[in-house]
Amino acid sequence: MSNTPLPGLTPTFFLQTFVLELMHANEQLGQQHCEQLIEQIARSAGCFFEETYRNEQNIHDSLDKESYTDLILGLKNSIGGNFSLSSSNQDCINVVNSRCPFGEGVTNFPELCRMTSSVFGGIAARNFGYAKVEIRKSIARHDGCCEVCIHTNPAAAAGRQGLEYTDNTPAKETQDMATLHSRIEERMQKIWRDQTKIPVKKQQPPTIVAKSPSMQNVLKSIEIVAPTTASVLIEGETGVGKELMARAIHAMSERHHKPFIAINCGAIPETLIESVLFGHEKGAFTGALEVHHGYFERAEGGTLFLDEVDALSPAAQTRLLRVLQEGEIERVGGKHTLAVDVRIVSATNQQLEKLVEQKLFRKDLYYRVNVISLKIPPLAERPEDLPYVVNLILKRLNKKYNKQVESVSREVMQKIRDYPWPGNVRELENTLERGLLFTKGNEIKGLDLELISDDTPLEGWKKIKERAASNVEETFLEDALKNFQGDIKKVAEDMNISTRAIYNKLNKYKIKLADYR
Repeated sequence: MSNTPLPGLTPTFFLQTFVLELMHANEQLGQQHCEQLIEQIARSAGCFFEETYRNEQNIHDSLDKESYTDLILGLKNSIGGNFSLSSSNQDCINVVNSRCPFGEGVTNFPELCRMTSSVFGGIAARNFGYAKVEIRKSIARHDGCCEVCIHTNPAAAAGRQGLEYTDNTPAKETQDMATLHSRIEERMQKIWRDQTKIPVKKQQPPTIVAKSPSMQNVLKSIEIVAPTTASVLIEGETGVGKELMARAIHAMSERHHKPFIAINCGAIPETLIESVLFGHEKGAFTGALEVHHGYFERAEGGTLFLDEVDALSPAAQTRLLRVLQEGEIERVGGKHTLAVDVRIVSATNQQLEKLVEQKLFRKDLYYRVNVISLKIPPLAERPEDLPYVVNLILKRLNKKYNKQVESVSREVMQKIRDYPWPGNVRELENTLERGLLFTKGNEIKGLDLELISDDTPLEGWKKIKERAASNVEETFLEDALKNFQGDIKKVAEDMNISTRAIYNKLNKYKIKLADYR
């Protein structure tokens, strides 16, 4: 048997492959502490690399900035990177890279960027007493290059986003984040158990996935705003988990022992919204046979979550403004005011500022509901969260269908990472549900993502009809705007709908009213 090594099987290639496969194994098995494994490997390796460098250079004192820079550049470049020094001063060192040491496979595991942070930061902290590693750009996130800044001055690093290191201890920020995450989930699950009275093993409690920096920032914001009484506006695309964040706010607030009531304003007919929110008196209208207690009364002392708050009618907006200003409500058909103590958390997938400009949403109400703004990033901007979200969904689906699908194949995970997920977590869940139902083994090996793409010729008949109807409606609206020179009132009368509906359609089809006047 020949002892000649196979082409390409260099120690560097072996190391890259080993780490990537280790990451994939963690991902597939659903282990929730993959980043801790990275930290441990990186810290141990960093100590070894520094000791080796010191022995080679015969250095016994603390490294100076120049020696530290030589060490990290030499280290990364010796295993396949292409790092170079961009700039350096007394407060920070900037390095850039055009080729990742882990190769193209790093795009499957952006979590590996933490390894760079841990190696750079750990060595810097041991020598300078403090370090914060800020990864401004990353090949793993398809930025085309890496740009890393190692801050060595706490004052200069204040406000920067990155992992923080002091002396030779693990990243304190990582530990604090894990503690905060656990505390929020424990609170939410306790409320869930108290309300459902069902053991956790029989149903899945609410769970937040926050491995990505953007979602961790959301949790930090929740920790700050939850104990206050301020109204919160949660903004984000459909399916990103806005209600889950609202429940987290409630769970972390002093109102956690009181009711949390969620209502989708867009799902309630406009004629009923006031009665549903504020209640009505007996005889207030035909069919009002008894007193009805609205959601505000039922949420007394707790939190009321108004999803799709932009769908509220003008009359409901006026009433809601009064509640926020005065802390009082009046039932429909009632003559007496009732004091209420309710915290409002609202949510929207629209840009409320534009609706305010179009006079579809009251400006004064906008400022009342938007005391604190919380923006939830779309799934496409949270690549670190994807494997954890996939595993969480699979666990729920296995219980729902009594299946034993443990993971998805590496090829499927790559497709999941490459797909933009316009429907976010909700779309991912629906897609995995279809894949799981047609899987016979314990691994999903194929997903037909093209079937849910807007550009596919295989889209369903329902979607084709919806698109055709939208095209007809848009054409009719444009013709009406031309005929009436942009007079919204006349256009609304011609189409037999309200002026509010016309403005909504203008926004939907991105039609500029000024073009027709």
